[in-house]
Amino acid sequence: MLIWEFSAQDLALTRFSHSPLAELSNSVQVLKEPGEHAVHLRWVREVRPRIDWAAYGLLSALVRVPNVYVPEFLTPVATAWEPTLDEELAQLVATSAEQVRVDVDRITAPLAPEVAALRADPAAGLNRLAAEVRAYWEAALAPYWTRIRRLVEGEILRRAQQMSTGGPAALFADLHPRVSWADGSLRIAHRWFTGERTLDGGRGLVLVPSVFAWPGVYSQTNPPYQPGLVYPPRGVATLWERPSSAPDGLVGVLGRTRAQLLTELGAPASTTELATRLGLSAPNLSHHLSALTAAGLVARHRTGRLVLYLRTGLAETWIGQS
Repeated sequence: MLIWEFSAQDLALTRFSHSPLAELSNSVQVLKEPGEHAVHLRWVREVRPRIDWAAYGLLSALVRVPNVYVPEFLTPVATAWEPTLDEELAQLVATSAEQVRVDVDRITAPLAPEVAALRADPAAGLNRLAAEVRAYWEAALAPYWTRIRRLVEGEILRRAQQMSTGGPAALFADLHPRVSWADGSLRIAHRWFTGERTLDGGRGLVLVPSVFAWPGVYSQTNPPYQPGLVYPPRGVATLWERPSSAPDGLVGVLGRTRAQLLTELGAPASTTELATRLGLSAPNLSHHLSALTAAGLVARHRTGRLVLYLRTGLAETWIGQS
């Protein structure tokens, strides 16, 4: 059990971020150990034929299974809301030789030859790692990144709504089965780690939704890195699914098209995504979304230039009773 003690300043600075590099590191573990990550099996089946681990020797050696520790320079907790992969790779190759060795020395198992070479010559090793990461990204994550981002954006919208109505207690209440909040402290029931920590100097905690973290939860506690908690977003089980059937009771009230549309909005989606999934024209989809929004069953949220739709609490209740 890890216990994190919060000050008022820490709580005020708690925020969200999404790290492409941390997502990538978690996805390597999923590919290596798919039986532990059943919701991603469709993705595994598509991606595994593209991956030859011999081409990613250093990346593979750093993300071992079973996974107890991955060096923090490969699993960053970003201070920006959503850094690009290029930004994170620039940060990776700029890691000091001293910090690389500190992180590598936290690995308790004997070092693989590739990792030992990284420790001996951090600059050369980090450049090799960055090249492997970029190649792996293009093969394994780039084709799916828009879908992943949408789910994470929806997660953050949902959590913001929770916090606005119920405060921090509501934010942490159902974050993950192994996470709980009480008396100003966050408790994370880790299998391999126990201890008590005070958040470092009022820097706050960064919450990092990661689809490939499922079903686990990971924490970042080692200085000088930003404290962070990596957890799977709600709706991750729907990420690779094809459209599901709407409940008969819902169809009877709303009609098949609107019932199906509401069923699809368990995770936020754009009109383009919804039209593709359901085979609807843009005007037809817009007509149904407008009706559901007017009925209080769908909410509309803008994130940058994109508009996302998701079910409201009322719709969740309807579907739960259908």
